[in-house]
Amino acid sequence: FILTVKNTDFATELKNKVAQSSKLLPGQDAIDFVMTDRDGNKKNLSDFKGKPIYIDFWATWCGPCIQESPYFDTLSKDYPGVTFLAMSTDTNRKAWLSYISSHEKNAPQFNTVDNVIREKWGIFYIPRFVVIDKNFKIVDAYAPVPSKDKELRQILDKL
Repeated sequence: FILTVKNTDFATELKNKVAQSSKLLPGQDAIDFVMTDRDGNKKNLSDFKGKPIYIDFWATWCGPCIQESPYFDTLSKDYPGVTFLAMSTDTNRKAWLSYISSHEKNAPQFNTVDNVIREKWGIFYIPRFVVIDKNFKIVDAYAPVPSKDKELRQILDKL
């Protein structure tokens, strides 16, 4: 299809999007990004390499995100061999801290405003879930939501 596009700017943009998306296929190296914990300490996603990782990208203002949160928390108890990361994308750190202070959570809570999540992970909508294996390879960059329990458990059981 790209070869049939007559507008070179559009064809170039399309090629770039395909190249970016191909980096999110299963088996590709996970893309590192920076996050902070509630105390302001910085971590990289790669710091969690060595165990499977299930990430919940969410925000305090996102209704569907809040609805998935209890399912995410329940799964985190059921899979102690998997690192569960609740990754807020809130740009207002105070709103995020206020929210997590008033809602008890099992999974570690982090916040990221690193543009890598948009530019390289393609996270433009939330909630979005990602599964990474212990070798820091992508298993599913568009993983099932926690409320789709059976489908997600099949993936986590394999890890």
